[in-house]
Amino acid sequence: MRARVHITLKPGVLDPQGKAIASTLARMGFAGVDDVRQGKYLELDLAETDPAAAREQLDAMCARLLANTVIEDYTIDIAE
Repeated sequence: MRARVHITLKPGVLDPQGKAIASTLARMGFAGVDDVRQGKYLELDLAETDPAAAREQLDAMCARLLANTVIEDYTIDIAE
């Protein structure tokens, strides 16, 4: 089973990488980009076949390692 995890900064958390990307885009002539928020995308192939068990396992992975839940949110998409 394949899982996709999107990790983003929580609203209100400063994003210096996003600001640097937005600034560079403007200098390169890409007008109209008001804000950029940078995040992480992960794909995991799991041996688990039960979607509920896979989601539980992925929640534990995100809470313990993949995401800093103090400043980051995450979403999980599971493709069966």
